[in-house]
Amino acid sequence: MKYVLLTLISAMLLSISWPTYGVPFFIFFALVPLLMMEHGVSKFSGYKRKSWVVFGLSYLCFIIWNVVTTGWLYGAKNPDGSHSILAVLFPVLVNSLLYSLVFQCYHWYKNAQGTYWGLAFLVAIWMSFEKFHLGWEFTWPWLNLGNVFSDYPKIIQWYDTLGATGGSFWILLINVLIFYTVRIWQAGRKRKDLIKNTSIVATLIIAPMIISVAQYHNFNEKPIGSVNVLMLQPDLDPYAEKYSKDSLVIENDLLDLAEKNSKGKIDYYIAPETALPGRGSISERGFEKSIILNNLKTFLSKHPGSVFATGISSHKFYTSEENLPKEAYQLNPGLWVESFNSAVQVIPNRKVEVYHKGKLVPGVEIFPYMSYLKPLLGDAMLNLGGTVASLGTDKERVAFANPFNKGKIAPIICYESIYGEFTGEYVKKGANFLGIMTNDSWWGVSEGHRQLLSYARLRAIETRREIARAANSGISAHIDAKGEIVEDTFYGDKTALFAKVSLYDQMTFYTRAGDLLSRFSIFALGFLLFYFLITWFQEKTSKSRAV
Repeated sequence: MKYVLLTLISAMLLSISWPTYGVPFFIFFALVPLLMMEHGVSKFSGYKRKSWVVFGLSYLCFIIWNVVTTGWLYGAKNPDGSHSILAVLFPVLVNSLLYSLVFQCYHWYKNAQGTYWGLAFLVAIWMSFEKFHLGWEFTWPWLNLGNVFSDYPKIIQWYDTLGATGGSFWILLINVLIFYTVRIWQAGRKRKDLIKNTSIVATLIIAPMIISVAQYHNFNEKPIGSVNVLMLQPDLDPYAEKYSKDSLVIENDLLDLAEKNSKGKIDYYIAPETALPGRGSISERGFEKSIILNNLKTFLSKHPGSVFATGISSHKFYTSEENLPKEAYQLNPGLWVESFNSAVQVIPNRKVEVYHKGKLVPGVEIFPYMSYLKPLLGDAMLNLGGTVASLGTDKERVAFANPFNKGKIAPIICYESIYGEFTGEYVKKGANFLGIMTNDSWWGVSEGHRQLLSYARLRAIETRREIARAANSGISAHIDAKGEIVEDTFYGDKTALFAKVSLYDQMTFYTRAGDLLSRFSIFALGFLLFYFLITWFQEKTSKSRAV
């Protein structure tokens, strides 16, 4: 029962640390009870299969954490209106399993190489796992540890140097040092060592916060200009309206909303993810003839000097198998189609510019590792967008330049805003402010849309770019370069939000270097594994010689 209790304490501390309802400072020792559980089972218990006990208890811890923090996924519905059990069951079970395997590797390495090497291995493998989780097709970095401070931007201004992955390293290091301090005290009961180690831990917690607060109050980067942005929030029900209402009716409602709120000069109108066309999608080979896109140009002709950036569903047709993208699927003999979740910038008398979402939601927009899993799982995609096929993507980010001013918008689409290094690629392409087009309405009034908004604040700090966030049902928001929400809307309102967005052109160290600590951790993990193999080989050789 002692080990179960320690496991439950860790689960509770991880859960109550998380935004947007929690207190993040618990995260600094949230893993300590779990580490104590592992140490107790390994060294002092009489269990025959200790590894299975450690795995089972750690899995229990991570399942509770995942359910509490991402259980809102249950709000996703099937086309018939019923809740999708798979939408929450698969991410929770699989993500918990992955974290448990990481912890299990730590358990094995620690027992082979000792506690100190084991703790270094834990930091290295956890950081490497988070980096891996940012890149593979089952990507789900929602619970990466560095995200936990997203509601407290004053204490993480140094993310402009090391990013949210630097926050993960900070948290892991503190947890490891606290566990080390507890073990040293248990072993020797020496007050001097306790005071010294506690002082080191306190300094490592407080010093980055002090530096951050100083950065916050001394932020003096000069903008190169500003743009007037109107973020549109149509509050279109994604289940009952979006795929049943006529597309022109949807567009007219959106443009009416824009017209009613156009007070003074507007440089950018920004509409949410897949705001148009409603049911179906727009052919990219016919952009210039599209009634829907030309209606936007007609609207803009009444507002000279304005541009319209919006999310759309789009597609391309192919009539030959030659150079056929792997995401394309066959409609009829001799006809294939590739679908996209896209962002477009529309300007009168100019060609429509388009960007295809590069980070897709697993199970909704992409069938991960389709060639391997489809024969096993069948059609397991969730229908949350009118399609059950994997979408196409752009391999590089883009920045849409405004011909009327200095504005260069990063057309970030929904899920992409979770990814720090990925978002930095927009800035490298010249973006001087971030435009997030999102639809968080699939999960209703839950922590889902609140957490996604909160994570956007990390991107503002990392890149030192202001954010204009247009959400279908809310929360639309203007976020400044320090990660503070300047103004926002209520979820469920049909409204628009005006913001004067400052433009910045300097690149932060994080934007240039990316997830530096993650790459260092991968190198450290390789070294630790190599060191283990060398010592194992040496021990085996010495034993054979002795025989």
